[in-house]
Amino acid sequence: MRFYPRARLTPVRFLTTLITSSFATLLCSAPLMAAEASTDLVVEADNSTVVISWCIAIAGAIFALFTAYRFFSWMVNQSEGDPKMRKIAEHVREGARAYLDRQFKVVTVFFAIVCALLAFMAFGLKTQSHWVPFAFLTGGFFSALAGWFGMRTATLASARTAHAAKDSLNNGLQVAFRSGAVMGLVVVGLGLLDITLWFGVLHWVVKMPLAEITVTMLCFGMGASSQALFARVGGGIFTKAADVGADLVGKVEAGIPEDDPRNPATIADNVGDNVGDVAGMGADLYESYCGSILASGALGVAAYHGYPKMQMMCLLLPMCLAGVGIFLSVTGIFMVKTEEGATQKNLLKALAKGIDTSAFGVIVAALALVWIMLVIPSQSSGIPADSPLLVGNKLFGVFGAIVCGLVSGWLIGKWTEYSTSDEFRPTRFIADQSSTGPATVIIAGIAEGFYSVWVPIVVIGVAIIMAFGLCTGFDFANSAIFAMGLYGVAIAAVGMLSTLGVTLATDAYGPIADNAGGNAEMSGQEPYVRQRTDALDSLGNTTAATGKGFAIGSAALTALALLAAYVEEVRVGFERWVEHSAIVETISDDMTNASALKLSPNCIALRTPGKDGLEVKHNNQGFLLFPALNVAQITPGREKITSADVGSIIRGLNIKELLERGECVDVKTATVPDFSRFYNFSILNPKVLVGIFFGVMVAFVFCAMTMKAVGRAAGAMVDEVRRQFREIAGIMENEAEPDYAACVEISTAAAQREMILPAMLGLLSPVVIGVILGVPGVVGLLVGALTSGFAVAIMMANAGGAWDNAKKYIEAGAHGGKGTDAHKATVVGDTVGDPFKDTSGPSLNILIKLMSMVSVVIAGFIIQYALELF
Repeated sequence: MRFYPRARLTPVRFLTTLITSSFATLLCSAPLMAAEASTDLVVEADNSTVVISWCIAIAGAIFALFTAYRFFSWMVNQSEGDPKMRKIAEHVREGARAYLDRQFKVVTVFFAIVCALLAFMAFGLKTQSHWVPFAFLTGGFFSALAGWFGMRTATLASARTAHAAKDSLNNGLQVAFRSGAVMGLVVVGLGLLDITLWFGVLHWVVKMPLAEITVTMLCFGMGASSQALFARVGGGIFTKAADVGADLVGKVEAGIPEDDPRNPATIADNVGDNVGDVAGMGADLYESYCGSILASGALGVAAYHGYPKMQMMCLLLPMCLAGVGIFLSVTGIFMVKTEEGATQKNLLKALAKGIDTSAFGVIVAALALVWIMLVIPSQSSGIPADSPLLVGNKLFGVFGAIVCGLVSGWLIGKWTEYSTSDEFRPTRFIADQSSTGPATVIIAGIAEGFYSVWVPIVVIGVAIIMAFGLCTGFDFANSAIFAMGLYGVAIAAVGMLSTLGVTLATDAYGPIADNAGGNAEMSGQEPYVRQRTDALDSLGNTTAATGKGFAIGSAALTALALLAAYVEEVRVGFERWVEHSAIVETISDDMTNASALKLSPNCIALRTPGKDGLEVKHNNQGFLLFPALNVAQITPGREKITSADVGSIIRGLNIKELLERGECVDVKTATVPDFSRFYNFSILNPKVLVGIFFGVMVAFVFCAMTMKAVGRAAGAMVDEVRRQFREIAGIMENEAEPDYAACVEISTAAAQREMILPAMLGLLSPVVIGVILGVPGVVGLLVGALTSGFAVAIMMANAGGAWDNAKKYIEAGAHGGKGTDAHKATVVGDTVGDPFKDTSGPSLNILIKLMSMVSVVIAGFIIQYALELF
């Protein structure tokens, strides 16, 4: 069976192609966009500090890719075992390559269409930066590349892990874990490389202003999110259709062991582990990692408006922290080792040692970075000593926020471990219910999943309040430092993800161990080999659940940061609207007798004269008018604006008096609280409230669509496996080989067909709600999707992980072991849990980030073209 041509992963293809393709994309488009930059606004900062900080970040990215290649080379040099082991592994590799090849074709068509629409919005409607289509493409390209490299490594590692387990448990752990580390390091390496290259080109080549750089770079997150959602949903449907078919027909109906070579769906099941849990998770966390860095940079620049040196340092800090985190993650990877005969608790401790070492190192590094990059530069930044931005050393609060993010990620991981490992009460309780049948197993699993939500929500809630409070001195009402609090929340997400190189390794390790067990079973290895791979696989189920909890927790912080960044993008959208409007009037400097163009019911634009050397230069300005509480408060100038038609010129305005009375604000200096007042983001605003309800609806409908997709695909798989058992003589006697390719084809076709509608739901919801309800509706939509999606994702991931480990707990000998009614009951529970933990649950965290990213990209379009029907 051959699905796809062989490909050799060489150092040239692994490193050189990445860097050259990135530079080519950016440098080739730089001349086209250079005219868009306003060189008079370019930040003048200490260039040596900027270069050193940038070099730290890019050095971390290159080191990650170099180390990933070293791990990959070491893994490839390990023995793949006997010919039968190699043959089975090749089947899985070919199936995975065939699936990704077809998925990339579908995604390429999608990207071409969306890129054309973005280009029309940028170059035709002028509602966003001309860089957005390019950013969108590079984001999707690197996200797909990260998933492909991880999948390629995992499919090569499974047989080698099984063969290494012949020698010892630790040897098997080393091969599986270091192969998983390739996934983690490729994700952080490519993500940080993409960000640093973008910054280098936009800052030094195009000379774009910092605020424009941050909102432009944010937009490539939409490409990463789109690719991640297709990878996660498509891969999840593929793997669970195969898994459910293999379990229900093979283990329950035919009574044959898991991964038995007589089961036609086993190859498809193993393929699915790689395209879903490896390629899908890699693309998912690539987007979270980049999104957190970019959102924190945008909010840092907004927080220090008017202080270029501090803006630059706040933008570079998350990049440097990520770069240092890579070096510390590699240190943690080398700390992971275990002894022969280790229990799952011992194996968990081995992995925890690597993660904890990296996390402690990041805490120390974060303190040094905050001191060097924020505290010291603030002394010569021009910020008054009594400014709210400096009073009480609030800059040290950034360090506290980073620690909050790290600690919250660690706590969520530990709680997920408790909720899903068979070493603890919740999973054993589910296993105990198997004595009364599958119904009670399902009830117990759902109950434990619901219960497990409370700790992550409390942890994230406390982390948000602490991160915000530490950066504002817990002064939540001061609008002057509100943006600094949001920067704290965003940098907390960066802190949580700073050790992603090692934490993602623990997650990607799981599918490799699972495939190793399947290879050992199908190739007929000695029972002790399967026993060792089962120990690694059971650990992998827990680490996979922990990784999903970590991904969902980081998605919550990242999505909140993106929500704040969305408001910043709205401000930039207004600036762009003003800049491209047909303003024909020029006014005096004092703005006491101004003439303005009315852009919308509550936004006006005017042009003021200024001097650039000896040359008179005109600057376009926009002003937002706040809703008046009563008619008596409206000044005569305000009255003129209220009565004028949209698109008309209003003469004789006293803008100075409006500003002094607090009835309007300059778009360039507007803060998040200003926009909250302008758009009335109150929960009592019907637009916001309706948006929240729609956000909740989207999360639940998305889960329903993906679950039903798995059900339909699994039904086709069950029919195919039954047909082969019935029609191919000699399968059960090992006299004939099943048609593995037919099952792979069923899962592949179903995944490509079924992933379209859920992805469209996430992409189109912000557009539709934005056009109908405007910016307040979009804010409500994002809040509703974030809060409900976070809770549902945690519930589904933990319930699914607990069901899976309850089954493995019984297979290890509890309640009579394999083949008993108790075992069959937990197999049914695991079958229900499969789409919970591997399709719908983990896809939700991508959904909430994708909706945020789409909202950021289309913000300029919405403020100009929303219908505002209500």
